[in-house]
Amino acid sequence: MSLSTPKPPSTHWRLRLHEIIFEADTPAGKTFDIILIGSILVSVIIVMLESIGRVRAVYGDELHLAELFFTVLFTLEYILRLISVKQPLRYARSFFGIVDILAILPTYLSLFVPGTQYLFTIRILRLLRIFRILKLSEYLSEATILTSALRASRRKISVFILTVLSLVVVLGSLMYIIEGEENGFDSIPTSIYWAIVTLTTVGYGDLSPQTPLGKALASLVMIMGYGIIAVPTGIVTVELSQAAQKLKQVVSSQSCPSCGAEGHDVDAVFCKYCGTHL
Repeated sequence: MSLSTPKPPSTHWRLRLHEIIFEADTPAGKTFDIILIGSILVSVIIVMLESIGRVRAVYGDELHLAELFFTVLFTLEYILRLISVKQPLRYARSFFGIVDILAILPTYLSLFVPGTQYLFTIRILRLLRIFRILKLSEYLSEATILTSALRASRRKISVFILTVLSLVVVLGSLMYIIEGEENGFDSIPTSIYWAIVTLTTVGYGDLSPQTPLGKALASLVMIMGYGIIAVPTGIVTVELSQAAQKLKQVVSSQSCPSCGAEGHDVDAVFCKYCGTHL
């Protein structure tokens, strides 16, 4: 008769902690995540209120204490996340691991650099977990498709951006020669700024050509801008279509107990990032 080896107590409580913190398909895990989302929303609202001078003048001390409270809370949560996974460094280097640490750094940095506490609002990115918490698996699947498409098109987009940067340098230099300092184009960098604003069809209007030749070049740049906008759109659209054909499976909310990675297929047995049994 074979006897199953019981799990060590340390492993048992770590698995239980992982289930609460990372899993959204259990009552305890869902409750934890809902409380976490509420805390994130409240903390971001507090930072926004503190940036209002009249509110800060009246409730500045209370808002500061609330920021410290949420910072300590999120620090403890981050430490527990690292403890609950078998590979804490792998989780720390993941997207959510980086967002988690960035969510608590501003308060500590504000002790040395005043004003950095307003970077607290970066923790709003942690709300991306809401798709997993509310079991919106179809949204997770779409997010995976979008990520794959952007990753696949990064080389094409990089070449496109390099081409646009070269183009605005040439156009800016031409406009500097045509208009000159007397018409506001007092340097090539300023002219390049004008070329970027015009080519992207933003058109602030703070700098505009005055000569007929300059206006003709500006017209050409504005028309060119509409055509350029269509290029990255077409690239990403094609990659989205190809990625959608490759990734038709629904994504699970299961989180790896070893590295904390998410985005596995619903029928996945092992983590596709580190190979740990799910």
